[in-house]
Amino acid sequence: MRVLGVDPGLTRCGVAVVEGAVGRQLHLVDAGVVRTEADTELAHRLLGIETGLDAWFERHQPDAVAVEQVFAQHNVRTVMGTAQASAVALTAAARRQLPVALHTPSEAKAAITGSGRADKAQVGTMVAKLLGLDAAPRPADAADAVALAICHIWRGGAQARIARAQQEFARKVELARTTRSQGRAR
Repeated sequence: MRVLGVDPGLTRCGVAVVEGAVGRQLHLVDAGVVRTEADTELAHRLLGIETGLDAWFERHQPDAVAVEQVFAQHNVRTVMGTAQASAVALTAAARRQLPVALHTPSEAKAAITGSGRADKAQVGTMVAKLLGLDAAPRPADAADAVALAICHIWRGGAQARIARAQQEFARKVELARTTRSQGRAR
């Protein structure tokens, strides 16, 4: 599975592509950031993020997208910018009909380090170890995007199996309900 991880942000939007599967070696395909200037009008910044993400989608052809779920911070302005950048990533994935998963920062940290409270340095160190790199991708936003992609590869498979099992269970319940109501109608 090839996953595009997105750590949304208006100034630096971390982006990474990781390939692998549960129980198999992970491979870093690419990592970096899409940058916009703080003094540029918001609409143009969002367009810049979209253009940058489009290039990543075209170049790497991911199978799925993992985006960091926006969480409440003290700075509402930062949250708004992050949410807007996240919406651009979600829209770009939906346009390509790719499955998208939102992972919280603590979920990604826990998947990579074993602790949902790990700091950026710990995440970077573990990303480098897991991928056999000499150093973590830079800047930290890129390493965070890698962590999101890894988190999705490791947890996404289990989540997909759970979703399929829930759908199968719902189908069987509906079939039983239909069979019972047909039996009563006779």
